[in-house]
Amino acid sequence: MTQSDLFLGLDLGTSSTKAVLLSADGALIAEAQADHPVSYPRSGWSEQDPSDWWKSCVSATKSVLDRAGGNAGDRVAAIGLSGQMHGLVVLDATGKVLRPCILWNDSRSAEICDRWMRSPGLPELLRTTGNRVFPGFQAPKLQWVKEHEPEIFAATTHALLPKDWLRYRLSGVMMGEPSDASGTGVFDCAHRTWSTDLLQRLGFRRSLFPDIAESPVHSATLSAEAARALGLRAGIGIAGGAGDQAAGAVGSGIVEEGTVSCVIGTSGVVFAPSAKWRATANGELHAFCHAVPNKWHLMGVVLSAGGSLRWFRDHLASDTIELAKQRGVDPYEILAQRAAAASPGARGLVFLPYLTGERCPIPDAHMRGGFLGLDVSHTRDDATRAVFEGITFALAGNIALLRELGLSINRVRLSGGGARSLFWRQLCADAFDAEIALLESDAGAATGAAILAAVGAGAFVSVEAACRATARERECISPGKDASRLARAHAKFDEATRHAQGFRH
Repeated sequence: MTQSDLFLGLDLGTSSTKAVLLSADGALIAEAQADHPVSYPRSGWSEQDPSDWWKSCVSATKSVLDRAGGNAGDRVAAIGLSGQMHGLVVLDATGKVLRPCILWNDSRSAEICDRWMRSPGLPELLRTTGNRVFPGFQAPKLQWVKEHEPEIFAATTHALLPKDWLRYRLSGVMMGEPSDASGTGVFDCAHRTWSTDLLQRLGFRRSLFPDIAESPVHSATLSAEAARALGLRAGIGIAGGAGDQAAGAVGSGIVEEGTVSCVIGTSGVVFAPSAKWRATANGELHAFCHAVPNKWHLMGVVLSAGGSLRWFRDHLASDTIELAKQRGVDPYEILAQRAAAASPGARGLVFLPYLTGERCPIPDAHMRGGFLGLDVSHTRDDATRAVFEGITFALAGNIALLRELGLSINRVRLSGGGARSLFWRQLCADAFDAEIALLESDAGAATGAAILAAVGAGAFVSVEAACRATARERECISPGKDASRLARAHAKFDEATRHAQGFRH
């Protein structure tokens, strides 16, 4: 291993494939991406043609090699993979794709999930995976194919996740890894293997699913055909990789207990590593295998985090858009200024951010949001602050569950759009009762995939060592004087949420 070695990370996302090149010491050399289309053939359906993934993979890889310059293709020592989770790619005995991939955000199997949860004894067996079963998971999609496309199911020999299909296209080898397999609905996460009892009960053959190797392990090698298409050397190793959330956590250095990540984008995701298997009793949090061997992670997802703030901006504070243009700033900066002008707790006004249902810790697609406690004395600034606080309290509820499971949380690494606001960073520190840290760079899933490839190649002795070398913090904020006042507002938010659970769209 020399300092000239490069590691390629490929992240197969919903709308594009992203490629990054890292040096042997973890420095970013170049990055690129290429788009691919999504198809919505019916309401609630979401599909993609895997051949489009291959095209974007080739395009992104060639672009990143061009940007790196020189003989970058000859210097790539290994490839790591990441990708959108839960999708179903079905193949026949020859490896031919039999139908478009059913994606993570496809809801056609909702009735099947409901039926499974009503079937005597099955909910208890499903919970042995550590998770509730959702329509987004792979197993109910496979059942849908079995019931609605029986000829395709009869011809199906293999069921692969998106990034694992990409590995097959790169190498001719069908392999999986624990982090992505955790989101299928039939993986025994505690023991990091397929659940034979659950597969038998659901009527699925074990042979449908690939063998499992840990995320840093080079479980395949690049074929000569794929090497020619990408501009790389044949025979280089391909690491097991990880699902996008676990890979992103590796890229951000979230691999050891005590450090948690919170990403505030359209949705909000709280991600916590665990040195042992832990799961909530009723699946309030997702409990998956981590991309780190013999480690796990718990994850809370708030469906409408930044999405709630965008709704508020567009429909109740649209004047910020024009003001932002005049001042040359982001509209959300103006919203943060207005929120900061109001007192903590928004003078009793509560906002529930359940505009698109909720997932964690309230797994209820029918949950709905709104303002509570509104009276004529409340101002625009109060309403704005209530929205910021409601989103933050929803995220804090997931952190509270993590603590109840025995995780010590003293620092949260914040990223996403919400991390750009100093006001929101301080609000998170106060509501989470934890230090808030920012990284020097927001490393994504492709970076995490490249790090896993580097670990498998021996550039680092472990994933933990690689993350300590590559993830560097640049700012840290501690809870401030408003923390106690926010605790009272949070209690009121929780009370309002309990009342709202009985209200359905």
